[in-house]
Amino acid sequence: MEQNIKLIALDMDGTLLRDDHEISEENRQAVQRAKDAGIHVVVSTGRPIARSRDIIESLGESEYAITVNGGEIYDRHYNLVERQVLEMAEVKRLWELQKEHNIRLWTSTVQGAFDSDYTFEKPVDEYDWLKIGFEVPDEAIREVILKEVTANPALEVTNSSPVNIEINPSGVSKAAALHKVSDWLGFSINEVMAVGDSLNDMAMIKEAGIGVAMGNAQEDVKKEANLVTKSNMEDGVAHVIHRIVDAKAGV
Repeated sequence: MEQNIKLIALDMDGTLLRDDHEISEENRQAVQRAKDAGIHVVVSTGRPIARSRDIIESLGESEYAITVNGGEIYDRHYNLVERQVLEMAEVKRLWELQKEHNIRLWTSTVQGAFDSDYTFEKPVDEYDWLKIGFEVPDEAIREVILKEVTANPALEVTNSSPVNIEINPSGVSKAAALHKVSDWLGFSINEVMAVGDSLNDMAMIKEAGIGVAMGNAQEDVKKEANLVTKSNMEDGVAHVIHRIVDAKAGV
């Protein structure tokens, strides 16, 4: 299987990036080695394009970029290929939840990324909402919110850390986006290796031909992975990329 990988999908925070949000030289060189071996490398992140483009561009050209947990897909020239937004009725209820529980809300909209500390210049319904996140350190409150949002079939619920909740439209995920990207490039999800650390990476790790959890990944993610690499502070991405490139080269 390892020798058949044609695309490597990399989460950013907690995966490709160190805790200081920088790419190590080892990871950068490994990404280039994969590209030199003819393997596509695609960043698949929960961040919006405005907060990820510089990092993606620093890795050199890529056919696609998956952002906002699959809510937006961009081509190699950063033209928007696909976008999926939340229904306004869902947005308004999520907005109410933030008020009810007095928790921090953060969001990616087509008009920009904002959080609940920001004074919105326009009414809620004048924004196009790609993703809404809640930061909920209190476990009891987090469980109450999770019970409501996971019961709503219009919502896709994940996280990017144990204390937050990320909400996209139903059916939007990094896995769904990877299926599309793979198809556009002419191969199957079975020829993809996906690497991540959080619940918003879980589906792509489960559905990829090889699913890799970081050493620092949430335990539920590790349980679903085919293998666990080193942590983001130990160049875990470089470690697993070299393994794939070596297998492709017959080393």
